[in-house]
Amino acid sequence: MSETASTLPIFDLRRFTPGHPKRNEALDALRQVSRSTGFFYLTGHGIAQEEIDHLTRLARRFFSLPAEEKLEIEMRKSPHFRGYNRAGFEYTRGTQDWREQVDFGAEREKLQLTSGDPPWKRLIGPNQFPTALPELRPAVLKWIDDVTAVGLKVLQAFSAALGQKPDVFAPIYSKGPNQLLKIVRYPGRDQTESDQGVGAHKDGGFVTILLQDVVGGLQVDDGQGGWIDAPPLRGTFVVNIGELLELASNGYLKANIHRVVTPPAGGDRLSIPFFLGANLSASIPVLDLPPALAAEVPGVTQDPLNPLFREVGRNVLKSRLRSHPDVAKAHHADLLEEKEKALS
Repeated sequence: MSETASTLPIFDLRRFTPGHPKRNEALDALRQVSRSTGFFYLTGHGIAQEEIDHLTRLARRFFSLPAEEKLEIEMRKSPHFRGYNRAGFEYTRGTQDWREQVDFGAEREKLQLTSGDPPWKRLIGPNQFPTALPELRPAVLKWIDDVTAVGLKVLQAFSAALGQKPDVFAPIYSKGPNQLLKIVRYPGRDQTESDQGVGAHKDGGFVTILLQDVVGGLQVDDGQGGWIDAPPLRGTFVVNIGELLELASNGYLKANIHRVVTPPAGGDRLSIPFFLGANLSASIPVLDLPPALAAEVPGVTQDPLNPLFREVGRNVLKSRLRSHPDVAKAHHADLLEEKEKALS
């Protein structure tokens, strides 16, 4: 893929399987994309179209519920940042994102914390599911399991492309990766206050696996001052590199900037992104790359407004506190006060 490409490439996940006759060619192409846009379409992932269509229908049914039934699981009720947000209640770099959404993660028991525990442990806990749509719970939990399996195969492909053992990252995800699923609806331009569906940003995990419905809006930084449109392709996911892989590869793999623009007036857009990360207790190592790859390492991109930490839980908590200030204020005011004191 060239630096001036106007479309994203399509990769078949099956070609990364050890022993596949096209594997080396596929890994070469993956390295090339990883150093340019960091985004691609994925086929051959093994998730049936019936499961995709079922979850999409349930998502539509959820967003069609009366407001009070969606607000039954409002995120402000969850210290773990799980649940529903109205449009305009999440922020990217301090600016409102115009999308309504519901966030889910791995279904885990809330931890009993002591004063010496790290703050990121507050993120661990149960989901909220709507009473009016009981079918959503099993579909969401199955989807998280299935798309996690896909994400781990993609992660193994990146490991091989970097000259590493396929399970090189297993020590930092095997005890339970950080999993975040969002079901998102972007209202049309006539129902928003700007065209920012989601502001320009990078993703923070290992990889993101995005299911799109039928309306476009995702745009990827082309590195030349413009944007590459990534319209929906039936049966595919859009996959992109997160900041954990950029950290681990010392910048060889690129976590690229992207955004979502508000759909045209009179319509909307549905998307279901899944973010696969390391265990919250882990720290990200720096891989020992083969000499030929190490010679091309540019270093990790530094953003003074969004510093990166190798401590996974610290990074994730920082992101959630910034993007959901209402939840932060309701449940984690002490952390906000500590931050203010540190800056004063």
